[in-house]
Amino acid sequence: MAAQEGPITQVAEHEIAGRDLAWWGMIFFITSEALIFANLIAAYLYLEIRKGGGWVVPSDTGLIFPLINTVILLSSSFPAHIAGTAIAKGNQRATRLGFLFAIILGAIFLGGQVYEYSGLFGNNFTPQASVFGSSFFTLTGFHGLHVTVGLIFLIIVLVRTMRGHFTQQKHFAIEAAEMYWHFVDGVWVVVFSTVYLLPLLFR
Repeated sequence: MAAQEGPITQVAEHEIAGRDLAWWGMIFFITSEALIFANLIAAYLYLEIRKGGGWVVPSDTGLIFPLINTVILLSSSFPAHIAGTAIAKGNQRATRLGFLFAIILGAIFLGGQVYEYSGLFGNNFTPQASVFGSSFFTLTGFHGLHVTVGLIFLIIVLVRTMRGHFTQQKHFAIEAAEMYWHFVDGVWVVVFSTVYLLPLLFR
């Protein structure tokens, strides 16, 4: 038995230093989702170029409201990161507060997107109105769906944290929730740049 202690210790050290299969599985999942967004963005750009460019969203607030909404969503990454860092240090309270603030900011973003949609519908800009409308709502709506899923993910993790399901050593679900939320925020930067900022270059 004594001869086996060395190899077993080395395996344990390797598992601690490296990444487990669950982490790589999450990376694979996020990568697959990123590819779907890449295809949607490529299709959006192809259709815009084919139509001659200049696809400007007919919003009553112009770029101001979407920009504010973007800042709100990106700001939610900070409390999510604080939550993930805090649990690694055994700070349950900071973890709960971090996820709570991330959820609030994410919900505000979703509410802002619904508000923007209502204004666009009021301007007769709908998915059925044109190719532009169909492409716009498909791309931004697909992202909104991911934000919704991310919020559900964060809420579940928050509830489990409040029930003491995670420890300093065992908290992969928290790490996965943080990873997914950062992905959702990062993708929105690309979507926002494509839908709202790129037409400014054509003009």
